[in-house]
Parts: sequence; C-alpha cells; structure tokens
Amino acid sequence: MSELVGEAGVDVDGLRERLPQHPEAPQEAESVEAAQEAVKTLNEDESKKGKDDKDKKTYGRTPDGTVFIVAPTEDMVSQLFDPTQPKNASDIAIVTVLAYLCALLYFLPQSWKAPVFAVIFLFWRACYNVGIGWLLHMQSHHKRLVVWAKKSHIFENPDTGKNPHPFLYRFLKQEMETKIPRDYKFENAPIEFNTWLMFRRLVDLILMCDFTSYCLFAIACGSHPTGEKLSMTIARWVGGLLLVAFNLWVKLDAHRVVGNFAWSWGDCFFLIDQELTFDGVYELAPHPMYSVGYCGYYGISMMAASYNVLFISIIAHAAQLIFLVLVESPHIERTYNAPPRQKRVDTAPEDNTSLDDVKHGMDDAQFPPYKTRLMSVGDPSTNSPPQPSNLHHLIGLQNIDLHRVTDVSAIVLQIYMYTFAFFTPSTTLWQTFFVVNAVVWRLWYSIGIGSILQQQSSKKRWMRHFLKYGETREEAWRQWKGIYHIAMVSCYTSFICAAWKMYGLPEDWTIGMAILRHVIGFALIALQIYTVSSIYESLGENGFYFGDFFLDEAPKLTYSGIYRFLNNPERTIGLAGVWGAAIITWSKAIFLLAFLSHALTLCFIQFVERPHMLKLYRSLREESGVSRSIKRSLPSPLQKWTGSVDKVLDDGVEFLEDMLDAASPKLAEGFSHFVTDSRTLFKQFPARISITRITPDLAGYDPNDYVLEIDTSQPGVAFGEAAPSDRMGQVGQSPQEHQDSFKRVTAQYGVPLKVRWTAPLNHGNKDWIGLYSVGDNVSREVTKVSSQGRWIATNKGAWDYSNADDGILVSEQKVSGRTRSDGETKDYMSGEVEFSGDKLWWKQGIFEFRYHHNGKQNVMAISLPFEIRIDRFDDEQIDYNADRTVRSTIEQALLPVLQNCFDRDPDVAPRTADETFGPTVERTGKYAKRVVYAVQQMFGIEFAAEVVQSDGSVKNLAWRVCNAKKVLAPYSMLSTGPATPD
Repeated sequence: MSELVGEAGVDVDGLRERLPQHPEAPQEAESVEAAQEAVKTLNEDESKKGKDDKDKKTYGRTPDGTVFIVAPTEDMVSQLFDPTQPKNASDIAIVTVLAYLCALLYFLPQSWKAPVFAVIFLFWRACYNVGIGWLLHMQSHHKRLVVWAKKSHIFENPDTGKNPHPFLYRFLKQEMETKIPRDYKFENAPIEFNTWLMFRRLVDLILMCDFTSYCLFAIACGSHPTGEKLSMTIARWVGGLLLVAFNLWVKLDAHRVVGNFAWSWGDCFFLIDQELTFDGVYELAPHPMYSVGYCGYYGISMMAASYNVLFISIIAHAAQLIFLVLVESPHIERTYNAPPRQKRVDTAPEDNTSLDDVKHGMDDAQFPPYKTRLMSVGDPSTNSPPQPSNLHHLIGLQNIDLHRVTDVSAIVLQIYMYTFAFFTPSTTLWQTFFVVNAVVWRLWYSIGIGSILQQQSSKKRWMRHFLKYGETREEAWRQWKGIYHIAMVSCYTSFICAAWKMYGLPEDWTIGMAILRHVIGFALIALQIYTVSSIYESLGENGFYFGDFFLDEAPKLTYSGIYRFLNNPERTIGLAGVWGAAIITWSKAIFLLAFLSHALTLCFIQFVERPHMLKLYRSLREESGVSRSIKRSLPSPLQKWTGSVDKVLDDGVEFLEDMLDAASPKLAEGFSHFVTDSRTLFKQFPARISITRITPDLAGYDPNDYVLEIDTSQPGVAFGEAAPSDRMGQVGQSPQEHQDSFKRVTAQYGVPLKVRWTAPLNHGNKDWIGLYSVGDNVSREVTKVSSQGRWIATNKGAWDYSNADDGILVSEQKVSGRTRSDGETKDYMSGEVEFSGDKLWWKQGIFEFRYHHNGKQNVMAISLPFEIRIDRFDDEQIDYNADRTVRSTIEQALLPVLQNCFDRDPDVAPRTADETFGPTVERTGKYAKRVVYAVQQMFGIEFAAEVVQSDGSVKNLAWRVCNAKKVLAPYSMLSTGPATPD
C-alpha cells in the first residue's frame, strides 16, 4: 500500500479541500471525530449538488480516521450477469460453479437429485450463516480479516520487499481495477476497503450458490399432487408467484435504501457517515431482508407442492434469523447505537457562586436518560436524596419471585388448570367445561379489566379506593399490576387447556392438510410470541400494564420498535397465536373462542384504550408504516379513494366513540414507560486460543531465565498480612512469623494489576501471560484450563486477536546483563503488561500469573500468589438511624469501589458521589453485576443488577444500602438499632 498523501492529522476543512482535488489519495484526519465530521459534511455536500446517483461521490472513513472516496461498486447479480459490466476471473469462476450445479441436476439419477441437492443446499446455507457469520463476528470484534491482510502483506507493493507473493499482488490488482474503473486505485485504497472487496467476492460465491442450490432442490422435489383440482393448482401457482414477486420487491427496495455498502456488511470494515431515509420496505416490517424477505422461499414451496421444500425453507429461514440475532444485530447495536460519551460538568462552584446557581445551570444532557426513574414520592428539592424506584418486574421467567404473592398465585392457578387438563378424559363434558372456563377468563380479561381501566380513566376510581384507606399511589399501582398479571396469565392458560382438550393427533399425517395446518399454526403462535415481546420491549413494564392510566409522569408519545410499523399490533397480529391454535386443533369451538378473543380485544382497544389515549394526547397518528407502504403501492386512482387501514376501522365505529366521549380531553406530557434496551445477546468475548499441550521446541530454554513480578507500587496493590479473625483460637490469632523475605501481596477488587516480565533474548515471539485462580491448575508445568480471555501477549502484533495487545505497556526491550542484581551477566528481554477490565477476575480469591511459551500452554514462570479482596464495611458501632452521617460514610466507602468496577473509565465511572453513572452502565450488564458482588461482600446485602442501573449514582446506591440496613437491623446480632420484639 502506498503512503497517504499529505501530512497526517488534517483537520475537517483541510479534508474537505484536499479530497475532491486528489480523489485517488486518502487523507488521514487529526482524529476519529474529525474524520467522522468530515465524511458526513462531504457526503452532505455531494447530495446538495443535484448530481445523478452514478455521478455522486461517496466518502468513507476507516477506524483509524483515514478518509477516502468509496469507489462505486455494482450489485451481485449485475456484475455477474449484466453483459455491459466488465468481467474478471472471479466472475467466471462463480458462473462456472453455478453452471456445474445446474449440470449436476441434469445428469444425476432421479432418485439421487433431492437428497444430493438437500445436502448441497444445507452446505451452502452453513457457509452463509456459520461461515460468513463467523468471519463477520471476528471482523466486527477483532478486525481479524484486516489483521490477516496486514500480516500477509498481500496488498503491499512487491517493490517494497514486504510482499512475498508478487504474482498474487498483480492478480488482485487486475481483478479489482477491472471491476472498478472509476475513483479507485488498488495501491492507494485503504487496506480495509481492499479487504472488503475480497470479502465481497467470497460473499457473492456463497450467496449465489446458496440460492441456486435451493432453487435446484425445489425443482428436484417439485411434483403435482395426485388428485389435485385445477383450481387448487392455479391458486398454488398464483400465490407462489405473488410471494416470489413480493420477495423480489423487498430485496430490490432494501438494496435501494442501504446500497452495496451495507448489503455486503461494509460497515464491519469501514464506515460511511450519511443520512439515510429508511422508507419503503423498512416501514413494512423490522429487518425486512430477513423477515418478509424470505417469503419467496414459501412461495417456491407452494409451487413445488413439496413438504420437503417447505421444511428446508423453514430451516433456512430459522438459520437466517439466528444469524441476525447472534451476528448482525449485535454489530449494528455496537456500531450505530453505542452509548454516548458522558458529559461532565465541574460541580465545584466559584467563591461567588451559590450551589443553587450551579444546579440551575446544569443542562439536561448531563444526566442519563433514565434519571426520571430515580424519583419516588416526595419533594426532590429536600435535603434527603431521591429514593430509587422499584424495579421488581413481573414479565419474564427470569423475574419469577416465589416471595411475591402475584407470582405464587399465577403459578398455582397454572398448575391447577394444567393438571386438570392433562389428567382428565377428553369427553364432551370435560371439553365443554374447559371451553366455558376459557370463555369466562376471556370475558374477565377483556370486559372486567376493561371496565376497571375505563373507570380509572374517567373517575380515578381504582386510585381513590386505595387512597380512601390511607394507601399510596404506588400501592394502588402494584395491586393493579398483580390483578392484571393474574388475569392475563389465567386467560391464556385456560385457552391453552381448552385447545389441548379439543386437539387430537391425526391418524394419518399424509392425508389432507394435517402437516400444513401444524406448520401454519405454530408459525402463528411464534408470531404472537414475537409480537408480545416486541410490545413489551417498546413500552417497558409500565406501558405494558397501562401505566398511563395510573401514573402522572409520562414521556412524550413516540412510535418506536414494533409501533413504527403498526399503530396497534394487538389489533392485527397480537392474537395470531389463538388463530394458530384454532388451525392446529381444527375445532369449531376453538375457532369460536379465537373469534371471541379477537372481537373482545378490538372492542377493548376501541372503547377503553383509544379514548384514553385521545384524552391524554389529543391526536394520534393516522397512518402506520404498513399503511403508508400499502397506500404508496396502490395505483393512483385507488389512492384517492383509499385511506389507511387504521382510518377505515376508526370511521366504521365513529358513532360508538361519540357515545363514550363523556370526558373532556386533557393535556398530558405523554404516557410513562420504561424503554429497556436489549441486553447483549451475547457478550463480546475474546476468542479462545486453540493450542496443543506440548511443544517440541522447549529444548534450550531455561525456566530460571523467566521471571514474573507484580508491581506493588500502584495504588490498591500492597503487601499485607492475612486479616486476623476472632473465630480462631488464641494461637491462631497471633501474627504470622516469616522465616524468609516473603510478603503477602493483596489487591483491592477491580484494581488494574501491572506485571513485569523477564525472558531470554530468544524467547518465543508469541509468548503470553495468563491470569488464573490458584486452585484451577494441578500442574505447575502445563496450564490445562482455559484463560477465558484473561491473557495478554508479550509482543505487539504477534497475535491475530485484536485484543491480544490490549494491556501491553512496554513491549519487549533488551536489557544489558550488567544491570542485573541476581549474579547473572546475560542480556535479557523485559516488558510490562497491565491486566484490567475484562482481563481481571471479578471475585475474591487467590490468583497467580503464568508466563507461557510461544503460543502454547507450557509454563515458563509463575508469579507469587496474590489475593484479591474487598474490605468489609465495619458497621458494628454505626447507628443507621443517623441518616446523613451514615450515608456520607457509606458514600465514601462505595465511591472508589464503584470506580474500580467501572474500569476507571472516565466516560462511565463517577468522580463524586453525586455524579451520575455513564449511559454504558445501563446498556452493559457486567458493570452492574460487579457492583452487586462488591456490595454483597462489603455490606452483606444482595441487590439485583437492575437496581444499580436504575439508581444511577453512588449517592442513591448509598441511600439504598442504608435503608436496607435499617430494615434488617432488628434481625442482626450486631445491630445497635432497635431490638427485635419479644
């Protein structure tokens, strides 16, 4: 690769001036932020010039801040089959493979075609979802593909002497420049862009072979069912062709929006900062390329009239959704939705500035978006700190708490219903009983609950009842949540029991549409589960339980998540599962029950929920994303006569709304809800080292030449004795006497640990140091357990893992033997590394560092064992009723511990007890879990991780600890508070 033109560190104005004049020469910005601003500005300038899409230049940036012009590329199909596009050797290779697959279908015996192509398709599907998924994961997390390209020097000009493969260089140069004749020079393009181009060729091969092998498998399995009527045949083919045509439109429209860059995962390699309008198919469904974008598979299954094609389509679609969840969504979340840097203010006022002036001068942006959840009843301006709200959620298996009457009641009711359903005979009497039971619960869930909400909306009757008996608003809200939760669980449990009673296994699965009914039914059930989880994710627990009927503090009404596509998902797909159960059972009673459920739900929305929403927000969105998409797709004459789907439904029952419009509209800020971000579906974890246990090249290496030494000069790491305990005898409590110079090393919880290493001059280039618990390894010569990511390389650039070098403070340096104090005179290599963050153990215990040889697990040196500890808070003489003094003491004890738990990151860790945590704490659960463990060890109190995330500051957490100690004081033998009553 050639050097960048111009000096490094060009500012935004310089980039805007130079890049258009020298499009072939990438420019290095003075910082990543400057590169981001320059790229966004340059792309905006291009869009304002009114050029055609083909003439516009697109600017991108690499992770190190290099700004360059992204050369235009064509889509996969055009560059392969469009005769006007230039062709190269890789195009010919891909087309040859596709031709081979077609020829294989033609020449194979008839009985072999289906099984062979099933295996071929599954192979290419595995290459897509597993192979490409693994490559994208490694590139997204560790920049592995770019690291490989740098280490192999395949993009380096052979004239520099660094590229040992001049033929490969010339071949790649010809391949790339043939495909991209404009705004591109192979030797000048950033290595990230060239690596992406090579990756695209692999993607083109896999995706084309994947789709081609699927179509060939469908052809091999295609047949005409015996005895099928002509009308059914026509319906199958028309429906299948419509689904395929819709699939084609989805793919083309998605490509129109995101372009070749995002289509081929270019943002894993470099970024293009520009404003995109996600309209069209992106208003129709979430992740359209992976959701509705696979409907063509089911259309082909219909035309093939084969269950084998249908089942393999379901497998392919499920694999693609797993790919979305495990690979693409985490990358998108990390790349585009990273938490913002915390904005800090200096809270220390000047001498002539009052504290109130400082408080009033603070901007809302200084606080994370969850700050409103910290407030409880009371005036926040008082001296006492705001009391954090309760985060004891109800929804989800992970939130089941057998200490809560609501959960116990719901579980007991379910056990009762399921026991009766499974152990009673399926006679007409019992079937009638369970159907009637389901009807009763549905009536209560829709009409009974609806009447409570209607009365609460108009007269605040539910709230007034509890206030009459001296209860608080929070108690009324908790009781309502319990009532609604039990009603919801019982309603759907009774429906499941009724469906079970009416269901019977088909005697012959091959007769009729038994298999198809079950496939469609389970698909609808899965759709309802997805819809409900999406509603809960969008609204949060407060919104899910109709919190805007009970709580006054409500945010502005927004349409996010699933509400971006549908104004009210429950109206359409929210009850897909009950219809799926009806299709599976094929019972008239269950169909009637499903119809009743849907009708009552529509009435609930129209007569309870919608009037309250109008009263709160005055006006609601008339058209959903789906409505707009359908309306735009209609011919122009029909658009004049057709409104949105929601408007048609609203107009049909407008006269009923007028009868119920008794209360005058009131202005409100919006309805209250928590927006709970998706946790990391999977944690970013360092890849494990795949190694052999024994290496033959240990000859000539003396373990005595290797040394590991912990730096005890850093804060939080010191020499110390074991803490005495009064649980020991008199002799055991006396101080230990050492007969040597050994001193016990202790480190505070979460403190970064610096380690100095010494090795001979010929030590392995891939030597590495790991951190282990002392009791985990039985051998002192070979490490036989995984490091779980707690390792650091000794030499920079020796490993392909991007985080292997994280923590290297001083890479290997040659030290003269004359400086040695151990009597040896040989020169040696030395370096220093620092273990911090995820490379530490986040628990108390005894640990050790191990120096390993050349990428293997042969141990060359072991450090002295050291202890990670958390000092227990001494509260024997503390009166927790003295709120202010105690809370201040607890704040002082917690602050340094929490700073360690947050990796001492200035964007996350607070500097003072009053300062809020960075937004990363709420999005990344590991920080909160570290704090939970530390608080439990310090104070003997266990909190949920969500409590730490909600509290948002050391001050609030200290209040919570103090309050918990006061509550538990009567039951503590060491308490100085009030005694337990006799």
